[in-house]
Amino acid sequence: MTLRDQLLDAAARIYAEAGYRGATTRRIAEQAGVNEITLFRQFGSKDALIREAITRAGTALAPDPLPSTPREPFRELRDWARAHIAELRERRSLIRTCMGEIEEHPGIFSRENSPPAMAAKALSRYLRRLREANLAKAPFDDVAASTMLMGVLFADAMGRDIMPDMYQNDPDEALDQYVRLFLRAIGVGVRRSA
Repeated sequence: MTLRDQLLDAAARIYAEAGYRGATTRRIAEQAGVNEITLFRQFGSKDALIREAITRAGTALAPDPLPSTPREPFRELRDWARAHIAELRERRSLIRTCMGEIEEHPGIFSRENSPPAMAAKALSRYLRRLREANLAKAPFDDVAASTMLMGVLFADAMGRDIMPDMYQNDPDEALDQYVRLFLRAIGVGVRRSA
């Protein structure tokens, strides 16, 4: 692992635990096993370091791409959703911290080309391909539909541990149900045993 990687990992970890104010350059440097001067030589500023650490941590949120030719929509979407929700769950502390601080520090968060935005665009394209292949028969807006599926995955990933009464079902069973309900809503026939 390079020195830069050590600093980025330490910054993401500490930022997730302590937020922007608590993620001091001294604390990050100590966690990475370097001095503050080295940190500033590498990144120039705390903002630049935190921004890159968040972006880097988010790049893992891009799940496997959806196929260019849909064949088995339930399996393809379930596999994609499983990878996406697993990444969200793994990074939920960082995501929660980012959400809590976005108004105070809007400049350190990428929006347009963020991994969630890219995932939503990929999902929208897949939904259009489902419609073009005549596999999705209901009229729907692909952007609204992709937002809906991503929203339920996000809610489950962020809320399961803090609202256990709402999420009493098994996570894998819930995921299957989300995908099954979603596909039915856009007019894709799904066999019960799928």
